[in-house]
Amino acid sequence: MNAPAPLASPLNADLHCHSNVSDGTLSPQQVAARAAANGVQLWALTDHDEIGGQHAAREAALALGMSYLSGVEISVTFAGETVHIVGLGIDIDDPQLASGLDATRGGRERRAREMAESLAKAGIPGTYAGALKYVGNPDLISRTHFARYLVEIGVCDSTPEVFRRYLTEGKPGFVPHRWAGLGDAVRWITQSGGLAVVAHPGRYKFTPTEEYALFTEFKAHGGRGVEVVTGSHSSADAAKYTGTALEFDLLASRGSDFHAPTESRIDLGTLPPLPAQLTPVWEALAERIARP
Repeated sequence: MNAPAPLASPLNADLHCHSNVSDGTLSPQQVAARAAANGVQLWALTDHDEIGGQHAAREAALALGMSYLSGVEISVTFAGETVHIVGLGIDIDDPQLASGLDATRGGRERRAREMAESLAKAGIPGTYAGALKYVGNPDLISRTHFARYLVEIGVCDSTPEVFRRYLTEGKPGFVPHRWAGLGDAVRWITQSGGLAVVAHPGRYKFTPTEEYALFTEFKAHGGRGVEVVTGSHSSADAAKYTGTALEFDLLASRGSDFHAPTESRIDLGTLPPLPAQLTPVWEALAERIARP
């Protein structure tokens, strides 16, 4: 069997975004259409702890002329912080992956009800029912859905303001959640044939020692990539994590982390390219890419 032809470089790849199957506002088909309209050549939908949109995303991507990688974003707890691990090129029919994601989703409803109780004590009643209006999949109710409802009722002007005032540690409405372990998430991804990537590392509030420990443990568990260029990274962040990729011999990924047209920091397909000295994740995933 001949090896797949390499994709053109530099490639407009967007390997991190969300649909209404998790906490985005657009359907997988709508996200695909937006990606294609913005010139994306290789796309992955990476909903939080959920692969229910994968078939629709793949079909839409191929119909629009884009290459496609299956994907997911798994929530893990590391050093007391929630960290996200993106899985690319996963087998969406793998039973261990499905079981792990199901267990990870399991605590969301309880956490959401506790968030609503905390907000009610702060003088904002009815937020659980309000947040549910924005949820495509009730198993995946999240802080983002609460934030959209608080904007709707005029408590804040934007979802970032909601997070600053209510939904982060030390504020009313914040409830911590114990997610999967880092090793569990990396194992679910890799044993299903995928490649594990640390998502947007610049967002985590780690000390240098904790961050070094994160990447050391991630690599030891079989993790292979890091998002260098992503919607929440500054140019300084991109430079820093270029160094991290080289230090830990990690592949580099690129993704907007798009959630909604009016909320996301950057649109699908509009990121700067990966630094030339890095090896893109898609080079290691050539056989997992679905092509039109």
